[in-house]
Amino acid sequence: MAHGDITHIDIPVSDTGRATQFYAGLFGWQIAEVPGFEGYPMWQAPNKISGGGLAPRSDGFSSPRSYVEVDSIEDSLEKVTELGGKVVMGKEPISPTSWWAIFEDVDGNQIGLYEGTTDAG
Repeated sequence: MAHGDITHIDIPVSDTGRATQFYAGLFGWQIAEVPGFEGYPMWQAPNKISGGGLAPRSDGFSSPRSYVEVDSIEDSLEKVTELGGKVVMGKEPISPTSWWAIFEDVDGNQIGLYEGTTDAG
């Protein structure tokens, strides 16, 4: 993936079992929990590229959220504030080689950022 590519879409759900059946039946998505991410079933579209998760719905997360690949979360969050957006959640680890963050754009839309590398060092 390259800087600016959409990498992941989280869909807020109140019942993961019901949502799993719905999306698997509707789109043919493969949906399963991944070890280390229990309670967060991840889906993959038939193209084996698009994917995301079925995340618990909450007061702060009630609409689908796209995640965009960036070269540097720090640089991107700095640019968000320069352009009038705001940081909702700063850089947090997903794994030893991947991180995420959330910002709000100038219209109040929440977008996630993803930064990852394939080498651990």
